[in-house]
Amino acid sequence: MRQAIRESIRRAAEALSAADELALACHVSPDGDALGSLLGLAHAAAAAGKRVVTSFGSPFAVPAQFGFLGLESLVPPERFPAVPQLMVVLDVASLDRLGDLAAPAERAGRLVVLDHHPTNPGFGHISVVEPRAAATAELVYHLLRRLGWPLDRRVATALLTGLVSDTGRFQHSSTSPAVLRLAARLVEAGAQPDEVGRQLYESLPFGYLSVSGAVLGRARQEDGLVWSALYRADHEGTGVGPEDLDLLIDGLRTTRDVEVTALFKETREGWKVSLRSRGAVDVGTIAAAHGGGGHHNAAGYNAGGGLDEVVAALRESLRG
Repeated sequence: MRQAIRESIRRAAEALSAADELALACHVSPDGDALGSLLGLAHAAAAAGKRVVTSFGSPFAVPAQFGFLGLESLVPPERFPAVPQLMVVLDVASLDRLGDLAAPAERAGRLVVLDHHPTNPGFGHISVVEPRAAATAELVYHLLRRLGWPLDRRVATALLTGLVSDTGRFQHSSTSPAVLRLAARLVEAGAQPDEVGRQLYESLPFGYLSVSGAVLGRARQEDGLVWSALYRADHEGTGVGPEDLDLLIDGLRTTRDVEVTALFKETREGWKVSLRSRGAVDVGTIAAAHGGGGHHNAAGYNAGGGLDEVVAALRESLRG
């Protein structure tokens, strides 16, 4: 770990240790790393005797598959402290990704940021931003070690969830020997890989199968890009919520001879574009050019207009 990151973690640990109450938040529409990092830190802080409140911006809907992580500290954004003494934001690349909670972050007496997005400008009073980390959960682990707070089964399970999610089940190029050693330490602390895998990837509602069939059935392959569209009508009345749809792109990326996979999800405002790369193409840079963000291998952005127009714009970016 770089000396600058070690120093930032030291400063963050001092701030958390001195505070009686911690207000923790992650980005809107949280994924496994955001929630795993958030709840892992929350469980450890509570065990260390801190008062803890956690939340994320609207829409405040927790995907059902994350219920096993323990959600008792989560409150809706309207119940989050308006002026936190100490606020910690996790897996948040920019202030706007906090949604409703951007205002409390701006008013916080001390704002600590833990993140691994390369586009993060370092907007906190204390910023622990390490793009080389495979997941924000990795940074939380090092922070907990510095604090000397307990790493029990619940904490380890939450952090392993973050690692599994952001490494693509340890298939992304970010899966280094150090990441695998960290995963082993979390398992030694009580996390169970079979439980994490089952809850994340095998606990979807039955209606997901018909939605997946619709998306796979209209998939197209064009010049190294495999893409499909998810229309709102595909999942209305199926019992499948928006929080269940993020896994759909995994079905598209299982074919050979594809460098980039894209899923265009219809929303009330336009399209939510999810991108995945096998490594040769930096989809994070492409997403950033369209007003979004993410990582080298996984990113996304929002777009307006018709589907043909949005697909054409992505293909032009890939050619450039």
